[in-house]
Amino acid sequence: MQFYKFSDIIDRNDGKGKNVEMQSLYQKLLDYSDFGIYPFHMPGHKRRLMEFVNPYSIDITEIEGFDNLHHPKGILKEAMEDTAKLYGADQSYFLVNGSTAGILSSFCATTKRKGKILMARNCHKAAYHGVFLQELNPVYIYPQYLPKFHLQGGLCVEKMEKLLINNPDIQMVFITSPTYEGIVSDIEKIADCVHRYHIPLIVDEAHGAHFRYGKGFPVSALDLGADIVIQSLHKTLPSLTQTAILHVKSKYVDLSEMERYLSIYQSSSPSYLLLSSMIECIKFMEEKGSEYMQELDDNLRDLREKCSKLKYIKLMDSRFIGKYDIFAMDQSKLVFSVSETNKSGPEIYRILLNKYHLQMEMCGPSHVLAMAAIGDGKVGMQLLWDAVREIDSTLSRDFSNPSVDFCDRGILPGINLYDAVTGEKKRVALKDSEGEISGEFIYAYPPGIPILVPGEIINNEVLNSIFEYDKNGISLQGMEDDSLETINIIKKE
Repeated sequence: MQFYKFSDIIDRNDGKGKNVEMQSLYQKLLDYSDFGIYPFHMPGHKRRLMEFVNPYSIDITEIEGFDNLHHPKGILKEAMEDTAKLYGADQSYFLVNGSTAGILSSFCATTKRKGKILMARNCHKAAYHGVFLQELNPVYIYPQYLPKFHLQGGLCVEKMEKLLINNPDIQMVFITSPTYEGIVSDIEKIADCVHRYHIPLIVDEAHGAHFRYGKGFPVSALDLGADIVIQSLHKTLPSLTQTAILHVKSKYVDLSEMERYLSIYQSSSPSYLLLSSMIECIKFMEEKGSEYMQELDDNLRDLREKCSKLKYIKLMDSRFIGKYDIFAMDQSKLVFSVSETNKSGPEIYRILLNKYHLQMEMCGPSHVLAMAAIGDGKVGMQLLWDAVREIDSTLSRDFSNPSVDFCDRGILPGINLYDAVTGEKKRVALKDSEGEISGEFIYAYPPGIPILVPGEIINNEVLNSIFEYDKNGISLQGMEDDSLETINIIKKE
């Protein structure tokens, strides 16, 4: 297998900085699959675990005998009912538009327009799109902050209780667990708290579809009292990208309303390739999942034991459980912190990619994230260990690395999100925007969690975070001005 620099794949130039003819996406994918770059990122099959025939030979539409996802009466209805029985849900729905379709449908099915919800501030941008579509007024609960890793921790049940008491008109609660980095909140206690107010708890469990299959992993929110649980199969299991499932297990959710909105937010021409991928994935996991998950758990334990001896690079581990409102952690999310070293997260990310040919899932200013899954074997774990060990030997101690977070800083809302998105705006210099009301999103992608939401008052902490991300080469999206020179703010009367 031949190895190339990542730049050889991404940058098509003639050596003088001039772009040559752009490759087709198809050819680029073929080349990339042969370039020997190991994937420590989603999807969970890691491009090797499952077999699939020529997709064109089985790509069909809703023809006789193959059912219709929007009006299932046959093979798809049976498959979703079987899935619900396996997972212990009242009803499970296949999502061909990813977890995003499930999130948007959940928001619309459980709230009244312009109502109020309680929502974790560290949710994916899709949740904010749900807020926009329903013109909702969110009350935010902020996660705790992990100082050395500069990451978000869990959610405090006591704080949630106070917010519910002070806002009796809240219609539902929406949270993310696990987080992108694998941090799990105490779902059982949160569900008990929420249900005392006779409203549903919706959990974005996009990164926890594998929990059901491994003893060494956290328990799924579906088994802990959540009313709606949304899981991205492709993130951690052997299913094609864009596949997800929405589970309902609740007396607070109207299934007919859920189905109505799913028919709106899902394609009217759902891919049978994606649908079959989901069904085969579930079948595979039911038959062989425990075996593969045990192997993954064993490999992770071995890697984590080795990493505990590193001098400078710190791997986030189970010692944080019980602190910062962290109830459990997904050990397959490998968060390597370099916050106390002379290298930044993006620098380590690029070294791992260009020198060691390991593609990480993402990086922050002072950490990199590797996603392990059942598609990984001992070889992949050994490659990662060899690279991290060698990099660690080249580092030195430095406490000046940046700290970027938005946990518990309580950004003040100026107006609601819908009014901010649709209202009259003007453009000002970003550096001079403190005290203004944002008219657009700013988020790092991945993971897609907004640093700034339309309608929020721009404060100095937010600006520092934005500039720190940009300085460290972290991709920021959402703004019209990609240069980050200017920002749209709400025009004052």
